[in-house]
Amino acid sequence: MKLAGRVALVTGASQGIGHACALALAREGATIAAAARNREKLDELVAAIAAAGGQAAAFVIDVADEDQIKSGVKQALAQFGKIDILVNNAGITRDQLVMRMKRADWDAVLNTNLTSAYLCIQQVIGSMLKQRWGRIVNITSIFGQTGQAGQANYAASKAGLIGLTMAMAREVASRNITVNAVAPGFIETSMTAALSEEFKQTAVKQIPLGIVGSPEDIANAVCFLASDEASYITGHVLNVNGGMLMG
Repeated sequence: MKLAGRVALVTGASQGIGHACALALAREGATIAAAARNREKLDELVAAIAAAGGQAAAFVIDVADEDQIKSGVKQALAQFGKIDILVNNAGITRDQLVMRMKRADWDAVLNTNLTSAYLCIQQVIGSMLKQRWGRIVNITSIFGQTGQAGQANYAASKAGLIGLTMAMAREVASRNITVNAVAPGFIETSMTAALSEEFKQTAVKQIPLGIVGSPEDIANAVCFLASDEASYITGHVLNVNGGMLMG
């Protein structure tokens, strides 16, 4: 168990990629602080981890709310004594062409996808600096690298996460804290399930491996970056996209 003795905070842990990350990190021995808005789904996740012999606790946090982030992380630190690993995964979409996009939809996506990552890092970094060990993994997106029509807010937020990753990597490297990002391609989640069948078929044709990825594919990459095996990797964006974007 590569992560035995570590405590991992995962945002957006109630479903999709965050849920898979929490389960995978727990299987590797990490204690999980699971954060999301949905208490019922969080409780189910905690029960599943406990049933498999792991340890976890639920923290109801809307990452668009700075006060909830501060109080939730404070509770997690009080319960577990430290946070070794932070997975900034929580994210939303509010798709629209820029000419029709409401300012509220721009702000909601930037606050949830990007500002929340900065705020979560700010709350956990003291614990990592104190122990001179930490792993921060930001979940970005292939669309933060290529852009996507109708997703200016989402693409901007995910591109911003890449910049945040590199800046933070430089800030804390001397304290043995690594900061990396995972950029998923087309992954089968509730977010992509809402897309039309025509869009999905077009997307698959652009993937050299010819298949849609799973949340577990992303979780495996996160576990690697969170482990000592990746101790000499920082400021890196790990593409997990089936070859959809190369280079």
